[in-house]
Amino acid sequence: MTVRRGAGYCHRVEARQHRLIVDEPLAVGGSDTGPTPLELLAGSLGACTAATVEMYAARKKWELGAVEVDVKLMLPGAGQPPEFALTVRLGSALSVDQLERLEQIARACPVRRALGATAVSEHFEQLE
Repeated sequence: MTVRRGAGYCHRVEARQHRLIVDEPLAVGGSDTGPTPLELLAGSLGACTAATVEMYAARKKWELGAVEVDVKLMLPGAGQPPEFALTVRLGSALSVDQLERLEQIARACPVRRALGATAVSEHFEQLE
């Protein structure tokens, strides 16, 4: 992965054949052409959680249905690390036992492990 500076706080991120723009909001001197680094991290956490659950369900041959992960990024204050609150919504066809197992599996997401357990809280729901 390579990160190259653009104008102001804008950076081009290259990962394999993919290109992303990461920037800061106008209010802090950026040009708001892409998500902030912390927003990108929150998105990575949400995507990793969803993919981890989806891979496990596929291996078990469970009909997962829809998967939604909302990530709330909380900035407690200067010098404090960010915190993330996840709301995970899974298909309504799951049994209580399946849902409980998927909650455990979601906590094994590699991005979450990298962040540390105390930085992330979650709530699980079933979609209707």
